[in-house]
Amino acid sequence: MNRSDIARELAPQPLDHATALPARYYSDPSMAATDRRLIFDRGWQFLAHVCQLQNAGDHVIGDFAGLPVIAVRGADGEIRVFHNVCRHRAGPLAQCDGLAAKSLRCRYHGWTYTLDGTLRSAPEMGTAPDFDMGQVKLPQLAVRVWQGLVFAAVDEAHAPAFDAFVKDIDGRLGANRHLERYGHHRRVGYDVACNWKIYVDNYLEGYHVPHVHPGLNKLLDYRSYVTETHDWYSLQWSPLESSDDLYGSGDALYYWMWPNTMLNIVPGRLQTNRILPKGVDHCRVEFDFYYAMDESEEAAARRLADVNFSNEVQFEDLTICEDVQRGFASGSYVPGRLNPLRENAVHHFHELLRRVYREAE
Repeated sequence: MNRSDIARELAPQPLDHATALPARYYSDPSMAATDRRLIFDRGWQFLAHVCQLQNAGDHVIGDFAGLPVIAVRGADGEIRVFHNVCRHRAGPLAQCDGLAAKSLRCRYHGWTYTLDGTLRSAPEMGTAPDFDMGQVKLPQLAVRVWQGLVFAAVDEAHAPAFDAFVKDIDGRLGANRHLERYGHHRRVGYDVACNWKIYVDNYLEGYHVPHVHPGLNKLLDYRSYVTETHDWYSLQWSPLESSDDLYGSGDALYYWMWPNTMLNIVPGRLQTNRILPKGVDHCRVEFDFYYAMDESEEAAARRLADVNFSNEVQFEDLTICEDVQRGFASGSYVPGRLNPLRENAVHHFHELLRRVYREAE
């Protein structure tokens, strides 16, 4: 494409006449590297809840669009996030989450780092001239802990100011929703044959709920479904009516936070959702379920019902997302008009994407 064509498709669009992004932004193989460089490395990404990092040496691993990372609670109580890549020959320091580690030891050749990321031991390197272990440190990311959620940024200088990133969410959650008080229950992951942006697009609108999610549609009041957009996030919310053995009644709050974090909040439960790019036409979707601390049999039954219901909804979403990826890759698709009432959050997401791609051009 020539520059004038690119400029035209990336120009800002008013909501009432907006179209979706062209297919190539979802199917061109070059987009995987572009999105990592322009979006993921320059954004705040969710990694863990503080309940997973309670004591010194507790650690959680993650994937930031191809960059392996590890969050660890230090002996001084600080939570740090490092590249999970040994400075010797790129082996992993950890391959799963863990508790109370005394140090971070590479699984390849045994190089060992302190919990603050400094190399402490390098087997048989004593004969290497001028090798100074004290100068070898794991690269560190910027970290913010908000509402008990640990976010990190690869390039903080180009990331949104964190206060702007979460502006006004605390007030909307209200005094009765303290996310830091929840406890971790379980993780469920899905590998999906679609571009990460397709999954985000799908999340950002309730337009498809009556057509794709019959069970969810019974719980939500579609006529009262409201979508709000803010600088770096959007909120979908609806009155919720379910049986007492699931969620009971209250508001369902669905937050999307740029670029790939979702917080699904219903009475008594926080569900976090991370979208991890795995190439241009694949992603991994990871759900972590956190609940109010209650070990009664009734609470255990509600947790099981919640996980089962979530699994039903996700398989409905994954199926349609994979169908859409095939449509984008087919060569048939020409960007369609967005519904101003139901797809304003999709428009908001696409305008953020257009701005990033436009500034890069």
